Amino acid sequence: MAPETVIDLAAQPRTSRQRPPWLRTFASWETTVVLALVLVILIGSATIDGVGDPRFYRFVILEAIPIALIALPMTLIVITGEIDLSVASTVGLTCSAMGALWQAGVTSLPLLILVSLVLGAVLGAVNGVFVTVFGLPSLAVTIGTLALYRGLAFVVLGDKAVADYPVSWTTNMIAPIPGTVVPWFVLVVAVLALLFGVLLHATPIGRALYAIGNNAEAAAYSGIAVLRTKFWLFVATGAVSALAGVFWTFRFASARADNADGLELSVVAAVLLGGVSIFGGRGALLGVIAAVALLGTLRNALQLADVPANALTIVTGTLLILSVVGPNLVRTVRERLRRRQPTPPMERTQR
Repeated sequence: MAPETVIDLAAQPRTSRQRPPWLRTFASWETTVVLALVLVILIGSATIDGVGDPRFYRFVILEAIPIALIALPMTLIVITGEIDLSVASTVGLTCSAMGALWQAGVTSLPLLILVSLVLGAVLGAVNGVFVTVFGLPSLAVTIGTLALYRGLAFVVLGDKAVADYPVSWTTNMIAPIPGTVVPWFVLVVAVLALLFGVLLHATPIGRALYAIGNNAEAAAYSGIAVLRTKFWLFVATGAVSALAGVFWTFRFASARADNADGLELSVVAAVLLGGVSIFGGRGALLGVIAAVALLGTLRNALQLADVPANALTIVTGTLLILSVVGPNLVRTVRERLRRRQPTPPMERTQR
């Protein structure tokens, strides 16, 4: 009988699949975003007056809440290879509807919120029908509804503002958690983030979303209801955008048709900067939340540094480009490094 061959595994070179878990985590794009956030906080605190003040982070959180809300379902949509650019117009139309209902004598806060959520779901369903029933590209559809919903907002409310809401509504919406500067509404965002996170990363539905993003046709052949799934994602995005509209109205104590104008750019930038591939099939919710915090902190720090508003738009656009190029560049470099590593003798023997 031939003697057994003893292979010293410790002497074998590591492949990319054999890297320690901590190294894979450190090398991820999500970790890069978190490190960038920490770096912005440290540099801002050292160079810009007010960045280290707790009130600064309160304003960062208040500004980030609507972006974070909409980014949650938007992440799922982009993972499936679609996009919704009408979210800011949905916020604006929701605000207009709330203002019109208030002027018409609807003074029940729960009823206003319920009607707003239903309206948002209907607006999202319209997008979903055009994409899933008529087979139109979501980019073209939602660019169209972006203009349509914003126009309807002006039809509903005109160019006036409704600002006579009860003070208790407007103050309670942004009231801090006792003993902190954190608004209590963050708890709503946290609960939704937990729900969407579990849905995406710990359920068969989440695995189906990644499958759809990687290859919708193959996903359909494997039994996944691709069109139905995409439809309900658009409905969810519309409803959550309406919730952001409720928060926006009461935070600023004003319902206007132009509320949240341009917010879709910040939402898309946060989703892509968080590591979600614009082509679908890749991404994680943790990176998106970190990107929302990074964008909010950076924008508010630059405002304290008296950076003009036009420059802030340039920064957002630059980060949007970086968010598309960065993850793809990291994956390309990683793949080339993997190919250059020698194949272990054990793998060569198995082949």
